[in-house]
Amino acid sequence: MTPLHPALRPMKPRDPHEPHRASTPLELLFDLVTVIAIASAAAGLHHAVAADHTTEGIIKFVGAFFAIWWAWMNYTWMASAYDNDDAMFRLLTMVVMAGSLTVAAGIDTFFATNSLLMVIIGYVVMRLAMVLLWLRVAQGDPTRRKTARAYAVGIALVQVYWVGLIPLHPLPMGWMIAALLLGWVLELAVPAVAERNGATPWHRHHIMERYGLLTIIVLGETLLAASAALTHAAGDHFDIRFVHIALSALVITLAMWWLYFSNEEHLPTISLSRAFTWGYGHAPLFAAGAAVGAGFAVLVDIVSGHSIISLLAGDYAVAVPAAIYLLALWFVRDRFVIGGVWHGVLPVFAALVLLAPLVFGLEAVAAVMALCVVMRTMASRKHALNKSSR
Repeated sequence: MTPLHPALRPMKPRDPHEPHRASTPLELLFDLVTVIAIASAAAGLHHAVAADHTTEGIIKFVGAFFAIWWAWMNYTWMASAYDNDDAMFRLLTMVVMAGSLTVAAGIDTFFATNSLLMVIIGYVVMRLAMVLLWLRVAQGDPTRRKTARAYAVGIALVQVYWVGLIPLHPLPMGWMIAALLLGWVLELAVPAVAERNGATPWHRHHIMERYGLLTIIVLGETLLAASAALTHAAGDHFDIRFVHIALSALVITLAMWWLYFSNEEHLPTISLSRAFTWGYGHAPLFAAGAAVGAGFAVLVDIVSGHSIISLLAGDYAVAVPAAIYLLALWFVRDRFVIGGVWHGVLPVFAALVLLAPLVFGLEAVAAVMALCVVMRTMASRKHALNKSSR
């Protein structure tokens, strides 16, 4: 039998216990494209909140973020199980990247006019590339052929729905929300249905690393806002409040990073139900991480006189997503790994974060987040001691 050309190899399942499995250079390039799209969505939220269009801005941010996150997540789990790094795999991944950049290009128009046209075009490009990848998996992995075909057919059918919305643009806000919600339900259902035909052999440590890298990417939005604050502080009209914003942004970013990268493993089991809870549950965590950066950008606008909203509203633009981040982290990890009196550390501190702006403002939010790190570290040590003493 003639061997396959090196540019086209079967997409056979990877070993889910492969040692030293790490993100590939292609995956890191994919993340670079993703961060551009996330930055566009965060910028749209920032400008909407600063212009006192908060509700509309949140709705559109969530809509744009879902498209970016969902395409990233689907590709990540598929690549964890089937990345064979041949030329066709690379080219189809680059098509997904091109679609992501198209989504990013359409976000400004979406925020300005309610038109999802460019976002849908980019999204459909990403998803159709995934259909081709799953069809290749169906060829290369006979054992899970039914699963791969279910993914390919399911994704393709949902794209018919999205394309069907194009002639209706721009949609009124109410219709747009309804259309997005229905589309999300359809998209979320595809993996839940497909995986029941036979779970794909994703690599647990590789998936945890991939999610950790995206967490770092979304936290970078806050560091960008801190840099913007320092740039204003170094300008002709010095204002100490810019320094306060930058220092608070640094403290909150480091706290969110520390809390996420604790000693406990995020995904200690390959149970399908736990994997879905953890994988889907990261959506609000990622979105909140990016939204914290948008909140700090709003504060910079307020102090520099480019926003009409109050300073307290700006503080809450940081505090609310920070609290959501803590609750999401508790939902995907801490409720499984921390027991006893320490079980609710993160929810308690989420409540304190929401109260902090009413007492001492932004600096109080930063102080509460730092204290949360201390208490969460103590909880982790107590839990470890209790386990070792049994």
